[in-house]
Amino acid sequence: MSDRSAIEWTDATWNPVRGCTKISPGCKHCYAETFAERFRGVPGHPFEQGFDLRLVSEKLNQPLYWRSPRRIFVNSMSDLFHERVSAAYIAEVGRVMAAAHWHTYQVLTKRHERMRDLLRDELAWMAQLPHVWFGVSVENQRHGLPRIDALRTTPAAVRFLSIEPLLEDLGLIDLSGIDWVIVGGESGRRARPMREAWARHVRDQCTTQGVAFFLKQLGGRRDKRSGDAATLDGRLWRELPPIPAAEHLSL
Repeated sequence: MSDRSAIEWTDATWNPVRGCTKISPGCKHCYAETFAERFRGVPGHPFEQGFDLRLVSEKLNQPLYWRSPRRIFVNSMSDLFHERVSAAYIAEVGRVMAAAHWHTYQVLTKRHERMRDLLRDELAWMAQLPHVWFGVSVENQRHGLPRIDALRTTPAAVRFLSIEPLLEDLGLIDLSGIDWVIVGGESGRRARPMREAWARHVRDQCTTQGVAFFLKQLGGRRDKRSGDAATLDGRLWRELPPIPAAEHLSL
């Protein structure tokens, strides 16, 4: 967790949960797992238990101490809607997001069905928070497109896609109800290549359908936050979604 992040589309990360389990091809070379497992067994380190999933309740209130507004990626080292994270604990995270309402929160999951079901039912109040964005990860057609369909029917102020790592051309995508699309190739030593044509196809559909497009990286060697950022067709793509005008809720 950090009040500064090298992730290009956010400002800070907040991890009230650590660790996760793999569920689809996009998880194969998980950066979070690679990082966490380096410290397994190191006494006192936040990842002494490696990438084993665990709740970190002592970090719940961290956003309350960050006084300047920022975009916060929630659980960059986990998945808030993992099946082993109880709805009650997710609600605790939500209450902090409601209280620290001067921030914008970016919640990203591969557990699209659980997120949709909870936000429709017992956690419906979280979906009403205008400063909380909910998104799904997409890597290919088989696993990613059903997540997009589920997100479209998920109540949220802002819905976004993180298409990273993009592993194949996604074909035609229905972006109705989607506010923001991030695209990135896989980075690291074992990165699976992304063709620029795949990213361009997504970009063109975003342009046609009026959706903000953000190109994070082309893959392989990781792009720096500035100066060496990824370009497509000779320009940077750093669009952000429109911010909802509704007033923040307080619970």
